[in-house]
Amino acid sequence: MARRMKLFSTKQRDLVHKLAERYKVGVPPDVERFFDALDAGNYDEAQRLFRLLRDRDMNGAPGDPALKKYWRAIQEAWGAAQQVQLWPAQQLLDYGNGILDSLKPGMVYVGGTDCGCFICTMLNATTDGEQHVTLTQNALADGSYMDYLRATIGDSVSLPTADETATAFTQYMEEAKRRLLHDQQFPDEPKQVLEGEDIALDGERVTVSGQKAVMAINEMILQDLVKRNPDQSFALEESFPLKSTYDATTPLGPIFELNGAKGGNGFTADMADQAVNYWQDVSQNLPAGATAETWAQGYAHDATAEGNLLAANQYPDQAEQAYQLALAMSPNSVEAIVQLVKLWAGEGRNDEAGQALDAFLRVNPTAADQLASMRQLYMRGK
Repeated sequence: MARRMKLFSTKQRDLVHKLAERYKVGVPPDVERFFDALDAGNYDEAQRLFRLLRDRDMNGAPGDPALKKYWRAIQEAWGAAQQVQLWPAQQLLDYGNGILDSLKPGMVYVGGTDCGCFICTMLNATTDGEQHVTLTQNALADGSYMDYLRATIGDSVSLPTADETATAFTQYMEEAKRRLLHDQQFPDEPKQVLEGEDIALDGERVTVSGQKAVMAINEMILQDLVKRNPDQSFALEESFPLKSTYDATTPLGPIFELNGAKGGNGFTADMADQAVNYWQDVSQNLPAGATAETWAQGYAHDATAEGNLLAANQYPDQAEQAYQLALAMSPNSVEAIVQLVKLWAGEGRNDEAGQALDAFLRVNPTAADQLASMRQLYMRGK
């Protein structure tokens, strides 16, 4: 693993220099020292330097305009280094290769979580086999990231222009305003503004903030990306639920194939069963004691995401099994218990939902505040 990480670090340093040359900007000494530290396996020093470079801007990106031109290359190198520290080597390889081995030839991989993005990016870049185009859906709304993609994969994938990306922002803002006005004008009707979606209106000016809003824009850009590349196949490791993709998506090992089922008609019960079987095998093959490890949450997250896809495509029994397998792999997975409770409450199984929630909180009492809204929303009448 040290060899793979050093090779990836070398590739990312080379990429930094290529981008610096392309944009005619400099590479500060601290950037070189950062890669020197990674090459030496000195992760504490690499972390110190990464934070020094990043903390010049409160939003986590560098304030230096020159660094912004190649910041993603640095971010990917440090993201991979963090995962190498969090995961046992064999488990990291098993997780990353489980995803990469599921990809079809020529498939574009869109990674979402830190492990799904950075582990797979590192292993993909250092493999002796086919190297896939890789990107993340989480940063598509970031103009500097789109510039990075245009410079690195623009010859392989048709990407939206800056004007087209701006259109996605405008469309979302208009839709957000419409939903906010609906909720203000019709307070007795179901709310259209999503939980966690911060929308405000000052006269005619609408402002949005929060993770939900950013991911909604990312989702729109991802959908556009898939549509503008009809001859490309795309695989998605989901970070947050992208529900607009679900009606034309099928399971692909631990991840999704976007537009895998045209119009949703190709998602069969056999596919749903195979998805559950995949996670049963993963759960059974985790080493003893793995459920207590932070990295086990990576597996649990992907199993939960697959459960969401199954539920959306009317396979509730398989979705239930996926959520339960996620909890078996990571008993402190809040997202898995939330989805299981939602599923059962939606089926009128409030007693079972309440019992599952109570059992979870006995093991994870610190999650009580985080899950308080679940009892209010789904345990009414219990």
